[in-house]
This record gives sequence, C-alpha cells and structure tokens, in this order.
Amino acid sequence: MTTIMPEGESIRKAVKWISGELQDDPNKPIKKLINNAVLRFDLSPKDAEFLTEFYSKDKTDSPQ
Repeated sequence: MTTIMPEGESIRKAVKWISGELQDDPNKPIKKLINNAVLRFDLSPKDAEFLTEFYSKDKTDSPQ
C-alpha cells in the first residue's frame, strides 16, 4: 500500500504524532486527535481536511 505524504514539515509531524497516539491507544477518538494536532502543529484548515480524509481512508482500507 502506497501512502502519499503531504508537503510541509508540520503536517508530517502531525501525522506521525497522531499515528503514535493511536498506537498507544487505538480507541482514542480520531476527531479529537486531529483537533489537537491542528492546534499543536499550527495547521491550516486544508491540513485539517487532509488529516480527516487520511484517517477516514485508513479506517475503511483496513482488512476486517
């Protein structure tokens, strides 16, 4: 599976941070993590939209 990483260091750090948080506790609410990442990494609304889509696809692509 190929993962497309967005441009920009802040968004990359946000993806790594969210992924780490989900590894620690997969039951954490993704919307809350995204909101926290937006504030923590000073992301734009476009970046927040990317994160929302990225983690939505991640859930739907997972084998069941």
